[in-house]
Amino acid sequence: MNWAHWHLLLNHLPVIGTPFAIGLEAFAVWRKSDEMEKASAGCFVAVALLTIPAYLTGCPAKRLVRGLPGVSQSFVHQHENAALIAALAVWGLGSISLLALFFSRRSRPMPRWFAPASLMAGIVAAGLMAWTANLGGQIRHTEIRSGASAAASAPAAQRKASDE
Repeated sequence: MNWAHWHLLLNHLPVIGTPFAIGLEAFAVWRKSDEMEKASAGCFVAVALLTIPAYLTGCPAKRLVRGLPGVSQSFVHQHENAALIAALAVWGLGSISLLALFFSRRSRPMPRWFAPASLMAGIVAAGLMAWTANLGGQIRHTEIRSGASAAASAPAAQRKASDE
C-alpha cells in the first residue's frame, strides 16, 4: 500500500465519525443522559485523533498523484486548503470534548455548555469534512466535477452508438 491508499482509507474515518458522534450527542440530549454525553465526547476526541493521520497522509499522497492523467493541481490545492480548515475544526471540537470530559471526571455531570457547543461545532465540522471530501473526490473522479454531466453524457452516447 502506498500513501495515497492510506490517505483514502483514513480520510473516511473523520468524515463518517463526526456525524456519528453528532447523532450520539443529539440522542444524549433527547434522553437527558449524562453517560451518553460522555460517550459522544469520547467519540469526538477519537475522531479528532483519527483526523491526524488522515491529514498527515495527504502530503505524501499529493506527491504520488502529481502528474497523473486527469489530476488537476487546482483541485489538489483546493482540497488541501479545505482539509486544513476542516481538520482545525475537528481538532477544536475534540479539544472542547476533552475539556468537558476532564471537568466531568469522577462521577460529575457533564458541563451544561457541552451539549450546545458540541452540537453546533459538530455540525460545522461535519459540513467542513463533507466539503473537503467532495473536493478530494474531484481530484480523481471527474464525473463529480461541476459541469461534468454534459461531458460525461457524450462518451456514454458514443459508447452506445458503437455497441449497436
